[in-house]
Amino acid sequence: MEEEIMEKKKIKGTVVLMKKNVLDMNDLKASLFDRVHELFGKGVSLQLISAEHTDPVTLDDVPGHGRIHFVCNSWVYPAHRYKYDRVFFSNKSKINNNVHEIIEMGKLQLSERLTYLPCETPEPLRKYREEELVNLRGNGKGRLKEWDRVYDYATYNDLAMPERGSNFERPVLGRHPSFPYPRRGRTGRKPHKKDPLTESRLFLLRLDIYVPRDEQFSLVKFSDFLAYAVKSLFQVLVPELAALCDKTINEFDSFQDVLDLYEGGIKLPNDATIKKIRDCLPWEMIRELVRNDGERLMKFPTPAVIKEDKSAWRTDEEFARETLAGVNPVIISRLQEFPPASKLDPKAFGNQKSTITKEQIEPYMNGLTVEEALERNKLFILNHHDALMPYLRKINSTSTKTYASRTLFLLQDDDTLKPLAIELSLPHSQGDSHGAVSKVFTPAEEGVEGSVWQLAKAYAAVNDSGYHQLVSHWLNTHAVIEPFIIASNRHLSVIHPIYKLLHPHFKDTMNINALARQTLINAGGVLELTVFPGKYALEMSSAIYRNWVFTDQALPVDLVKRGMAIPDSSCPHGLKLMIEDYPYAVDGLEIWEAIETWVTEYCSFYYPSDEVVKQDTEIQSWWEETRIEGHGDLKDEPWWPEINSRAELIRACTIIIWVASAFHAAVNFGQYPYAGYLPNRPTVSRRFMPEPGTPEYAELEKDPDLAFLKTITAQIQTVLGVSLIEVLSRHSTDEIYLGQRDTPEWTSDAEPLAAFEKFGKKLIEIEGRIMARNNDSRLKNRVGPVKMPYTLLYPNTSDYSKEGGLTGKGIPNSISI
Repeated sequence: MEEEIMEKKKIKGTVVLMKKNVLDMNDLKASLFDRVHELFGKGVSLQLISAEHTDPVTLDDVPGHGRIHFVCNSWVYPAHRYKYDRVFFSNKSKINNNVHEIIEMGKLQLSERLTYLPCETPEPLRKYREEELVNLRGNGKGRLKEWDRVYDYATYNDLAMPERGSNFERPVLGRHPSFPYPRRGRTGRKPHKKDPLTESRLFLLRLDIYVPRDEQFSLVKFSDFLAYAVKSLFQVLVPELAALCDKTINEFDSFQDVLDLYEGGIKLPNDATIKKIRDCLPWEMIRELVRNDGERLMKFPTPAVIKEDKSAWRTDEEFARETLAGVNPVIISRLQEFPPASKLDPKAFGNQKSTITKEQIEPYMNGLTVEEALERNKLFILNHHDALMPYLRKINSTSTKTYASRTLFLLQDDDTLKPLAIELSLPHSQGDSHGAVSKVFTPAEEGVEGSVWQLAKAYAAVNDSGYHQLVSHWLNTHAVIEPFIIASNRHLSVIHPIYKLLHPHFKDTMNINALARQTLINAGGVLELTVFPGKYALEMSSAIYRNWVFTDQALPVDLVKRGMAIPDSSCPHGLKLMIEDYPYAVDGLEIWEAIETWVTEYCSFYYPSDEVVKQDTEIQSWWEETRIEGHGDLKDEPWWPEINSRAELIRACTIIIWVASAFHAAVNFGQYPYAGYLPNRPTVSRRFMPEPGTPEYAELEKDPDLAFLKTITAQIQTVLGVSLIEVLSRHSTDEIYLGQRDTPEWTSDAEPLAAFEKFGKKLIEIEGRIMARNNDSRLKNRVGPVKMPYTLLYPNTSDYSKEGGLTGKGIPNSISI
């Protein structure tokens, strides 16, 4: 190739460019300046993209080599923004020793994109490989600008808003042993003037918080995100929404009022309110969404949980089924001792053992005794007691009034669960060390007892909703994965095989996390406004992170740890499920095994032995920094594996891919289908269980529906919460699903390509089996009383038609929303 270039022989090449434009609302100023620079023959930025999905430079008919394709996947800024030359690599596999010369193209440098372990890197490429990683690490100093391609770590010191007073102060998560947390991407903004420990914040509606430019949403993704965030946006902006209620301020007066959100919307009360809302909205394209006549404002799509039957969600059967096939099916565990014990320190919290008795639950156990049910593995528990009790006194000092809950279930012969009791506990009035004060409620269908039981289920659902959003979803996917993304870009070259393996599973995560810190999980943000822990939400998740274990995130390990499965080599996947019809586990184990097989075949191609893994300097530095820096508050935990064997590398990569793809899909994309109807998944309780002889109890007897609605999430919180989860539950139109890549030319190594093709076909087979199970009437947990099939782990690979929206199915490659 060098000789051909020296002779200046012409080679046909194709470059497709994409510039920023005025629709790029992340950066309107730079987009406008692009037009100015065009007059002088200069461009501010360019993107190399393909006609299909990604951004190539393709050289055709290269003598002796044929077609060479460069997958650049990067924004390029003017040369004066860089202190180094940009380097891109083609996807061509190992050809011969003469093809590794760098092709100079102005400030861009293109080389053969070969998949190389560090020790295999040809000498001409080694310098570029090493220098690129140094550039990506940065120097740890100064505020980072949009053109800085720097991946670095910071604590969660950007949540507080000190300028708004003490109620908006928040602890720095990750700075002190009392508040451990995963690290997030560094922005380098200056300390806040009123609190040097807090990083200064951008204006609330600014969406250009720094993440490395290549981690930002595509224009298509950003447009989708913006369009569906409109409803949440103007509710934050417009306090006049409190005037929308018809009879009572901020209350639903009936279940029909709730249904009107989906069936008719809310009509604004007067022209003045309409004008105020429209005038507050920042862009004309958004203002047009609020009609001049005010009709049908805030009309939401009908959630699947009430689409077929508007009342089936209230049944005990559906309440229990959703612990196995709902939006948070990852908490339920098998009860192995009775009464349920607590792991809280008795010196600090006194006696926290459950007060549920045999006499209370055995009348509902189909003739079984507690001892018999334990022996036959028929007792299960949804346990939110220990996680919430330490924070309950703080939480209930706010407008929230809630409990720590334990919910017991009996496994019946048809594999469905039957609720037996709900225990609601409060801290002792004389202090935490005096233990818990608990009340136990058992099933009832009629009269005031039935109404009390419905409220008990609502309190349990509030606990589960908050834990789901803060822990199962935010902490255990978004937050814990970000350090892996940062470390991967700092220590794994783009030509490293593990970088190529993991990179699709990191797409958009840093961007969505940054937006979350800006508007959702910050002090006074949407999450605090709509989920019961309120201002203590992230602080509580920090306490729970202290018990996070990386290796436990493997699905088989998790199922065994929760007692939902036991090892059994004679069963599929080597596990015997304690509930055979457990949709999340049944579908999940198939997906887990498919991922594990794909990762095994891929890694085995590049790592012929354990010794090669040990000698891979990039892998070793990547893993060490992930532990010591990215998850630094847990760096000394003994459970961290050493990546000194191929099996350990395969397991680590499988866990990362599982968490970023299937696990996130299971706990995210069911939010609107299940919780878009807030009475089914209330996020806040505003008063305690009414006591006999009180006005609240009399109201419960007279109008149980009104009492229920006055207890759970208020109207404004409901509308705001539904707006949020509608955005979070939507697939982007440019979504890339598990088993797919953004370009077919991500590598030219034949064996990995064949293994990946096999992986995709395996996922299509799994789709067929999921649909068959959903159509099997014997499997009652698959559809349930609400007639809503479980499709959250349906890969959507065979339907790769860019279907976006509220599909309730599909496993994206990454945590992209």
